[in-house]
Amino acid sequence: MTDYLLKHYDDLITAALEHLQIVLITLLLSLIIAAFLTVLCTYSKTASRIIPGLLSMIYSIPSLAMFALLIPLTGLGQTTAITVLVIYNQYLLLQNFLAGLNGIDPSISEAAMGMGMTPLQALIKIKLPLSKKAFITGIRIAMVATVSIATIAASINAGGLGTILFDGLRTMNPAKILWGSLLSALLALLIDGLLRLAEKRLGAGSGSAAKTNC
Repeated sequence: MTDYLLKHYDDLITAALEHLQIVLITLLLSLIIAAFLTVLCTYSKTASRIIPGLLSMIYSIPSLAMFALLIPLTGLGQTTAITVLVIYNQYLLLQNFLAGLNGIDPSISEAAMGMGMTPLQALIKIKLPLSKKAFITGIRIAMVATVSIATIAASINAGGLGTILFDGLRTMNPAKILWGSLLSALLALLIDGLLRLAEKRLGAGSGSAAKTNC
């Protein structure tokens, strides 16, 4: 196992960087779309009834089936992988974003409106800061899921650590299977740990602010 690491560390680094690239691009696109859907669901009762249910149905579709559905449209490679990952993330992000916003005491929103704020101003200046911990939680869950599904995306030539893993399975090479699996798990743990730390700091910051206001 160590011999493979010493001889092919450059391949492992390249695969890890490809994997991270997929995750970061997915995160950026997912947040842009999820922000729009969150605002839409916040101010439209029809959208709040339809969109979460629709995303839940899509999320229940196995990732390999989603890849197969999109390949005729977007082909093999990262484009299809990122598209599927962004679609899946909408369910995870929207659920947590809406939960954070809906968990705010309505009297706070009413007070903001009473001060002359528009609904959009109340959302940006009051609701979003109060919901930031729930937002980080949603991002953390979505990113860990992204790392896992991105590994499977190697089956459609998307690159990443799954390439090492699937090549090891095809050639029955235990070292490739081990390092492909281990690095994918370590990347997921690293992202999860960083976002948990951010979540704790946001929670501590909110607690300090509350004490100061008191």
